[in-house]
Amino acid sequence: MSIATFVRPQFPAYYTPIDKAGWWALRAVGIGLLLFLLLPILVIVPLSFSASSFLAYPMPGWSLQWYQNLFTSADWARAAKNSFIVAPAATLIATVLGTLTAVGLARVQFPGKGALMSVLIAPMVVPIVVVGVACYLFFARLGLADSYIGLIVVHAALGAPFVVTTVLATLQGFNHNLVRASLSLGADPVTTFFRVTLPVIAPGVISGALFAFATSFDEVVVTLFIAGPEQVTLPRQMFTGIRENINPTIAAVATLLTIFTTGLMLTLEWIRGRRA
Repeated sequence: MSIATFVRPQFPAYYTPIDKAGWWALRAVGIGLLLFLLLPILVIVPLSFSASSFLAYPMPGWSLQWYQNLFTSADWARAAKNSFIVAPAATLIATVLGTLTAVGLARVQFPGKGALMSVLIAPMVVPIVVVGVACYLFFARLGLADSYIGLIVVHAALGAPFVVTTVLATLQGFNHNLVRASLSLGADPVTTFFRVTLPVIAPGVISGALFAFATSFDEVVVTLFIAGPEQVTLPRQMFTGIRENINPTIAAVATLLTIFTTGLMLTLEWIRGRRA
């Protein structure tokens, strides 16, 4: 639907004035709810350019000092480096394991399949604080607390369910005759997967990977339990800054993260559009 159609719809002849009023009322409510959800996010953007040392309106003037502080601070640089180490590594692990799991579940039927699916998607529904405490108690015994390995493994476990669900949804419309044809022509299962199955389900795999990356990149609760001083990520650094010393540098980081996350979501929608 184009913008012009949304703003000036062409109502069928049988639409009554009540139907038309209901249409406009529904759109007005939808736009109002959208603004209600977006305004708290958008209101932080101007504050990142404030000349004041406090997060408050009205702003006394405009300044780029908080972005300068962000890009020259050693603490923020370390947090950004850690985020771009942990998130891609966790995404890679989650994508590989989640894709293989989804392909395996789609091919076979067994009595405990439903129970297994419940266990696999548990990180999506279990309260994140419970996950953080459990992971800390478990990894502390293994000596993986305060380490990159422990943090990456936990973030991969949080992102894998998104990959499993998106790839399974893609496999619902997969034509398994393609696999049979490839095998009948002499290709081995590995070659068949990479040259037949994977190209077809690639949109689902990429969508799941983007969700896994966003989950890892934005995660703060589990990071508070697992990460040590050397593994501080951007969300944890923001949490520390809010708790100890609030200044508009946090607004600058939040603005950049909002732009980055929005870019990820737009990429996801673009992939879905190409698939459709």
